[in-house]
Amino acid sequence: MVRSCEQEIPAWVYVGALLLFTHSATVSGAALKLEAALDSGATILNHSMSLVQRMEALLAIGNGSDVALRVETINTDEVKVIQAHSLVLTLQSDVFEELLLTRNSSTVVLRETPDCAAVFEKFVRYLYCGDISVRLNQAISLHKLASKYHVWGLQQGLTQYMTQHLSSDSPTGHVVGWYNYALQIGDMTLRDSCLQFLSWNLSSVLQSKEWSSISEDLLLSLLQRSDLILQSELELYEALESWINLNQPGRSTVETALRTVRYGMIPPQHLFRLQKQSPLLVKYYESIRDLLYLAFQFHSASPIQLAKYFDVNCSIFTPRNYLSSSWGSPWVINNPTRDDRSFSFQTQLGPSGHDSSKRVTWNALFSPRWLPLSARSTYTELGAMQPTRTEGGRPRIIVTPATSSPDFAGVSFQKAVIVMARQQGKVVVRHVYNFHQSTEEAGDFLADADLQRRSSEYLIDSSLYLHIIIKPLYHTLLVARK
Repeated sequence: MVRSCEQEIPAWVYVGALLLFTHSATVSGAALKLEAALDSGATILNHSMSLVQRMEALLAIGNGSDVALRVETINTDEVKVIQAHSLVLTLQSDVFEELLLTRNSSTVVLRETPDCAAVFEKFVRYLYCGDISVRLNQAISLHKLASKYHVWGLQQGLTQYMTQHLSSDSPTGHVVGWYNYALQIGDMTLRDSCLQFLSWNLSSVLQSKEWSSISEDLLLSLLQRSDLILQSELELYEALESWINLNQPGRSTVETALRTVRYGMIPPQHLFRLQKQSPLLVKYYESIRDLLYLAFQFHSASPIQLAKYFDVNCSIFTPRNYLSSSWGSPWVINNPTRDDRSFSFQTQLGPSGHDSSKRVTWNALFSPRWLPLSARSTYTELGAMQPTRTEGGRPRIIVTPATSSPDFAGVSFQKAVIVMARQQGKVVVRHVYNFHQSTEEAGDFLADADLQRRSSEYLIDSSLYLHIIIKPLYHTLLVARK
């Protein structure tokens, strides 16, 4: 008898009772929490999980359904019918509310693209249960549905999911697709996150299948940036040549792309080889001849002499963040909270062929807590600084040349410290700290990091993985002649 009476309950009453229970549980929960604050002997009863299970069963079985969602896949004959409840749909989406108010029957016809139709049942389940499992290749489709039906909580959650899963492995890559989608819908936060990830991890992107799928606009946007992190400019040129061979863009795009390469950062022996052996460079030699001529002049003349006649502050003479040993060194700091560490390494004086054989020795000091100026120059025989320090400070890193030299005239050194991290099982760039040219340290270095916590997102196996990059910049000494 009880079961027959339940089957006769109208749909809106059946679902409304469940939702009323949800509201009552919330209000009661709030009251119980308030009571718990006043009386430590109070107990909070939470049955929300069982309610979610009942809502999921309600959708699966279709008890009390008063609307059928007919999902038709565009350009195919595929149709899915989902038995749903108008009260749930209208509470979650004002778009569904409008559709249900203007319907002429118990069926609402929805036309979706194949990718959205494939995940529509998963989307509807979220409306009932408030949780959803997402795969990398489903994120855009679900985001489209959340945007189309104004389910803003899901939309925001998916944007956050994408920004947090840029480093996840996928067979053909997904960051470029997410970037293009963000550009299409005007999501600047997601677009900038994707662009930064590609820029900071470009060396691995160049070796992946994702590189060939990069659009012309994205390619040119990346090539113009100075914050790219990769092995060398030669690596970038070779990857560009591969992209052009695969995508066969128009002549205008090829010429624009080739003119963004910083030929002055490529050693002359490699420039000679490219000039004779690169089919791309041979074909477009006349389009970039002036840049190659300037690069050879840069490598053959003294930078001081060159600076008298040319503007050496232009991009062709400006380094990016190169990981090769001529430009810096990796530094792994085990147990970084234990004590101060120091480290020495060498780089070339400058990228010019005139200076590439000259070496500069650098001293790097890491301290888990800030050290006063008076203590920074006190080194022990083993290279570690004396333990005098101020308590309660935050991590600092200082990078200084071991000696000064007349060769430094007309050259300033921009420094960058790259912090690596493991995300979704892959080692990626977590953050880049840039020094002002006139300073010896980055003031915001690891300002938000909790190195005391072994699971800190800045640590890999309890160690701090850094890479220090030194970028020599030449200065124009006299105004260039017209």
